[in-house]
Amino acid sequence: MEESRKVTIVEVGPRDGLQNEKAKISTRDKLALIRMLSEAGFSRIEATAFVSPKWVPQMADHDAVMRGAQRRPGLLLSALVPNEKGAVAAIAAGAQELAVFASASETFAEKNTNCTIAESIARFRPVLALAGQHGLPVRGYVSCAVDCPYEGAVAPEAVRDVCERLLEIGCSEVAVADTIGRATPARTDRMLSTVMKSVVAERLACHFHDTSGMALANIDIALAGGIRVFDSAAGGLGGCPYAPGAAGNLASGRLVRHLSDRGFVHGVNSEALERAEQFAARLRLAARD
Repeated sequence: MEESRKVTIVEVGPRDGLQNEKAKISTRDKLALIRMLSEAGFSRIEATAFVSPKWVPQMADHDAVMRGAQRRPGLLLSALVPNEKGAVAAIAAGAQELAVFASASETFAEKNTNCTIAESIARFRPVLALAGQHGLPVRGYVSCAVDCPYEGAVAPEAVRDVCERLLEIGCSEVAVADTIGRATPARTDRMLSTVMKSVVAERLACHFHDTSGMALANIDIALAGGIRVFDSAAGGLGGCPYAPGAAGNLASGRLVRHLSDRGFVHGVNSEALERAEQFAARLRLAARD
C-alpha cells in the first residue's frame, strides 16, 4: 500500500465533542464511548482535557477518564492541557500525548485563555519540557485558522507565524482549526498554501467544523496538499464554548466514508464506528432532555 494513501483520523469526540454539553455526562458513559471508539480502530483518541472545572465543567472528571480509559497496542490517548499544572496531572493519570491550544487571533486568545498569543506560547514551554522528559509527543492547536468569531477573517500569515512558533518550542504536530466552520475551499487553500511555505505537510493536521457544510470540501483541499491527519468527532459532537456559532465537528462516519470513497486507507471499521456514533447520539439526547 502506498504511504500516500494512508490517513490518520484523530477522534476528538470524548473531549472536543462532549465539552460543550451542559448536562453532566457520567464518567462511565465517557469511558464506554472511548472503548467503542477504540474497538472501531482509531489509533488516536483525544480522551479529555485537564482544565479547570470552573471553566469547562464537563471535563471535571478528567483524572478518572484518563486513568479508566481502555488501553490497547497501537492506540494513543491524548489530553488537552492549558499549562504546566495540567500537564503534570495528565501525565500522572497516564496520558500518552499532550495537546496545547493557541490561536491565530489575539481577541480569541484573550477570551479563550485570558492572555495574548505570545503569552500563551510562553506558558507552553514548561509543558513541552515536561513532555520531553517523559518522552511524550505534544500536538499544538491553532484556533481561528481561517476566521475568528470576533475579528472576522484571519490573515494566513498570522496562522503560519503561530504554527512556526509552536514547532519551534517542540510540538511534534500542529493542527490548524477552522473553529467556527466558515472556511471555504478557496480560503482553506490560501491558508494552507501560506502555512506550507515554512511547515511541511507531514507536521500538519486539519480540524474542520461542519457549521457551513464545507468540511469535506476543505479536507479535499488539504488532501491535495499532502496533509494526512484529520480530526473528527463521533456523530458530529462538539463545538467550542468560547466560539459563538461553532457548531459540531465533522462527524467521524462522514469522514470515514469520504476517505474510503476516494481510495484512502484509515483503519477504521465502519460498522463498529456506527455503533459508537449511535451511542454518542444517545448521550447527546440524554444530556439535552
